[in-house]
Amino acid sequence: MSKPTTIVWFRRDFRLQDNPAWNHAVENGGDIIPLYIHSPKEDGKWARGGASNWWLHHALADLSEQLDNLGYSLLIHKADKAHEALKKAIKDSQAEAICWNRCYEPASVDRDTKIKKALTDDGFTVETFNGNLLFDPLKIASKSDTPYKVFTPFWKHCAAMDIKQPATAKARKAKDSQSRKLKGDSLDSLALLPDIPWDKEMQTFWDPTRKGGEKLLQEAIDKAPGYQDHRDIPSEDATSRLSPYLHFGQISPAEFHAEVLENCQDKDAAHKGILRQLFWREFSAHLLFHFPHTSDQPLREEYNNFPWKIDPAIVRKWQKGQTGYPIVDAGMRQLWATGWMHNRVRMIVASLLVKHLLQPWQEGAHWFWDTLVDADLPNNTMGWQWTAGSGADASPYFRVFNPIIQGKKFDPEGEYVKRWVPELKNAPAEYIHCPWEMEPLELQSTGITLGKDYPEPIISHEKGRQQALDAYQSFKDSQEN
Repeated sequence: MSKPTTIVWFRRDFRLQDNPAWNHAVENGGDIIPLYIHSPKEDGKWARGGASNWWLHHALADLSEQLDNLGYSLLIHKADKAHEALKKAIKDSQAEAICWNRCYEPASVDRDTKIKKALTDDGFTVETFNGNLLFDPLKIASKSDTPYKVFTPFWKHCAAMDIKQPATAKARKAKDSQSRKLKGDSLDSLALLPDIPWDKEMQTFWDPTRKGGEKLLQEAIDKAPGYQDHRDIPSEDATSRLSPYLHFGQISPAEFHAEVLENCQDKDAAHKGILRQLFWREFSAHLLFHFPHTSDQPLREEYNNFPWKIDPAIVRKWQKGQTGYPIVDAGMRQLWATGWMHNRVRMIVASLLVKHLLQPWQEGAHWFWDTLVDADLPNNTMGWQWTAGSGADASPYFRVFNPIIQGKKFDPEGEYVKRWVPELKNAPAEYIHCPWEMEPLELQSTGITLGKDYPEPIISHEKGRQQALDAYQSFKDSQEN
């Protein structure tokens, strides 16, 4: 009796190593139909942005090559509804079993639950797995049996649990897989790459493949001992830059955790530093799973009444890196060019938008969503709500970053600014973060005319800080009345 054909539905797990759904299909022993379904309409307002689509194209091409080496062909279907595409793939392949790794974002949970029930009711064997997180959000709860809202107790709870080890089933090369014969859509037909070549710098900055992720993972092991001392310096390559590989599942979190812990010489430093960031990723997924409305609404409901001053012109200057604050503009330009921004700088640019400029955090979240290659809904949501003071374990709203002091502290020689804001390349380090403080003759000697070559500050720090504090006081008063 022949073993059943299994469809493996790839979503954001573009690897064959430590992939529970793929492992399951391999261990079943029958033919495997690797399937990717492109259904952006189901994602609604959180359909992937341009930078993420760029990465997706290359990740799919890489997965296709990995499968081809084993004798399989990646079947791609474009569809308005994933369920319809699955039914077509089942009919064409006569598959009897379907498996996938779960995604924990609200829309995915709702869709997948309905699909699994419909397929099960139709008599198919459906198996789903956790291949994207270290812990299933349903299995983590506080002593009061409620979701954690503060990171440190969440981290301690998780760190005390058994953390799963990566496992990879050994797949034999397929001799005559049906996947070679099935008709689907081409990768190019998904139109994921830009028509205008704004991705030139991204092509040199990233290798969006499994091998690219493996290389950065090995580098992360070397960086781990000094991570805490260097992670906030944007001119240094001191962070892992593995966030897009984790988001697209080219590297699993279990691989990340096991490799660093096993190979780093200073395990205590690794645990408190680079691995701690992995638990922040878990925490953000945990929060969005339990509080699905928070992708665009504040966790703390009272912040729905915060007195924002919505101004599209201000948002546009921030987006283009034209705020007049060098560290902020450098970050926004790095984001546009590479699809990524250093984490310390992400906090600085977010603080300026939400506090100095009083723009809603949702404006920043949507821009990051469109321009980050590592755009991850839980991480994006938590980061912006942290800045706005409206989320879990959030920074108090009245904590207002000074972009000048932040620049001087973390980019003292202006190396990062000069890389991304070349207009200021001749500015002395003393004034690189506040060029408006230079004497007219000194400013002239650098070749800068403020307001022409580089903008004046969009708002003074003093005025912006006071504006933020006044808005917060007004907000507090309204809550008391």
